[in-house]
Amino acid sequence: MQKTLTDRELLSELAPVVETNLARHIEVAEGWQPHDLVPWADGRNFEFMGGTDWSPEQSQLSETAALALTVSVLVADNLPSYHRELGKYLRTGPWWRWVGRWTAEENRHEILIRNYLMVSRSVDPVALERARMSHMVAGFNRPSLHLIDVLVASAFEEAAAAVRHRNTAALGENAYVTAIANKLAADDELQAEFFADLVAAALDLVPDQALRAIADQVAAFKVPFVELPGGGSSDTALAAAGIYDPAREGELVFAPLLKRWNVFGRTDLGEAGEAARAELTQYH
Repeated sequence: MQKTLTDRELLSELAPVVETNLARHIEVAEGWQPHDLVPWADGRNFEFMGGTDWSPEQSQLSETAALALTVSVLVADNLPSYHRELGKYLRTGPWWRWVGRWTAEENRHEILIRNYLMVSRSVDPVALERARMSHMVAGFNRPSLHLIDVLVASAFEEAAAAVRHRNTAALGENAYVTAIANKLAADDELQAEFFADLVAAALDLVPDQALRAIADQVAAFKVPFVELPGGGSSDTALAAAGIYDPAREGELVFAPLLKRWNVFGRTDLGEAGEAARAELTQYH
């Protein structure tokens, strides 16, 4: 029977891997500046400051692009909840330094998108603010998870976010939206790589335990969603718009990571690991 480790033991055993990967992440990540991607010269005051309030004809974005950016900024606005959920598992040594780095990168996304949307008057700012208030009050809570489950779920979430942002860039909406979406996707991809490398290390350390976590998180996975201004849910709307379709998660999110982890080529699994792997054969 293969060994299993407690979360406390895994935090200690994997800490050197976190340290190495955090250093690599910082070295390769682009230190882009959010203010560089906002057309500030296009901005003007709203009525409260003597200007003109928003009206629908001011938006120059397609409904699909406006939807994609609205979802992205509302998800990013809820960063305090995501920070809390990640941080309650990773509050020691290099783990906590990674949580800080990840949070700072995600906050940069929110800063950039919101500034762009306000300056370009691409969406109704009042509706967006009301949606932000509602979304943040509702917050985000995970069910209680073990450490490897948290790492697997995070790898899937960042990979899914990268898909969403790459598809937004592929719209070819305008130079600003394309650049913004590509910057966000590049960050997401590096964050997914960070989490994926920790899962890979866990697989080498406790193969059966890690495979069980992977299978469980594939079965439970659902991207974060928001209630949209005007009604409707972001997951349904993004699928209809071709930005992110849950029906393609197996192909675009799960399969690439399962391949990265060599799930179907491993020879170090026990009975429990083999049972978990059997649940994933549709993604082979």
